[in-house]
Amino acid sequence: MEIKPIFSALMRSKTGPILVAVQVALSLAILANALHIVSVRQAVTARPTGIVNEEQVFSISVKALNPGGHEQQIAMQKAEAAALRAVPGITSVANTNQITLSSSGNYNSVAANREQERSTASPTMYVTSDSLVKTWGLKIIDGRDFTPQDVLEFDQNTSKAFPTVALITKALGEKVWPDAASYVGKRMYYGTGAEAREVSVIGVIETLETPSAAMGAEGEMSTMVPARSSGASRTLYTLRAEPGQRDRAMKDAEEAMRKLHNGQVVVHSKTQSEQRVNRYKADYALAWMLITVSVLLMVVTASGIVGMASLWVTQRRKQIGVRRALGARKFDILRYFVTENLMITTTGIVGGLLGALALNQVLVSRLELERLPAEYMVIGAAAFWALGIAAVYGPAWRAASISPAMATRSA
Repeated sequence: MEIKPIFSALMRSKTGPILVAVQVALSLAILANALHIVSVRQAVTARPTGIVNEEQVFSISVKALNPGGHEQQIAMQKAEAAALRAVPGITSVANTNQITLSSSGNYNSVAANREQERSTASPTMYVTSDSLVKTWGLKIIDGRDFTPQDVLEFDQNTSKAFPTVALITKALGEKVWPDAASYVGKRMYYGTGAEAREVSVIGVIETLETPSAAMGAEGEMSTMVPARSSGASRTLYTLRAEPGQRDRAMKDAEEAMRKLHNGQVVVHSKTQSEQRVNRYKADYALAWMLITVSVLLMVVTASGIVGMASLWVTQRRKQIGVRRALGARKFDILRYFVTENLMITTTGIVGGLLGALALNQVLVSRLELERLPAEYMVIGAAAFWALGIAAVYGPAWRAASISPAMATRSA
């Protein structure tokens, strides 16, 4: 079958083909970028935090109604930790100031030396008096974990004391010392200038996400310092339970805190799994919204193709009947309409690919998204080619089924 007669027929009635081609182009441009965004966001939501077996981990916040002074608070923190460790099913307990994926945390600027005018990075800072490494199952790839001798005790309302050692993540080390083979023993400064607080790096953690879990390397830039302080409005613990014992252990841990404080305490607990769901709730919603929009666009596009093809079948009944009377087979009629639709769809796909690149450029420049990989454009193009064939097949088959006698009689 020659393409030229089909093209000439399309040019005699341009409005319908142009509208369908534009619809395909817009839908493809949106679909390719939507699929890419969904893929990127899903990869982020599935990114490991560094915590092993998150489903076994939960946190508990304790706020005493009568906290007392510095010494009383420090003693109570130790008593609370001991009471939590005594709960059946609890395998590890660690005091901390914040929780991974909680969306709320402590961030500090750091530098490789005091003389820097600007800081190198702004990592989060986990403060713990125990072993977060043990409780969370973090992997130390160089150096060591904290020991009890490293822990600094102070009143944060009256003292400016600061720990002298720290753990950092690999991502932060690569940012602060990009050319170093090892970060253990390096001096790092919280802040810049004369008042910058100096720490010595004693260990490197492979991965530990920040509370905000930002995209890219920033989401894994974390530091950890050993300290136990008084003066805070609450005390936060993270606990690991035995497999299958988390929910029961949470209830028992809450009861242990109420009993220790004779009921004069506010206790709140949350699982690490809940932290993940809450942190990525907006990402999940965005993914489903984009998927829904993409499906609707494809449905609308398919409807446009079906409507246009059905209209043309009605308008060409006499022409189809004459061709059938002259010996055209059903397959020839079917092929004609499919080829005609493929020409329109292909034109729209070419425009859609250009539109996808243009839209992605805007997203990259405004929202700092990644470049659109070629495979998404290929998938989108293939999807619309298949959609075009599927949508036109029904009207084309009805056209091929028209008998010469019926077509000429109705004419």
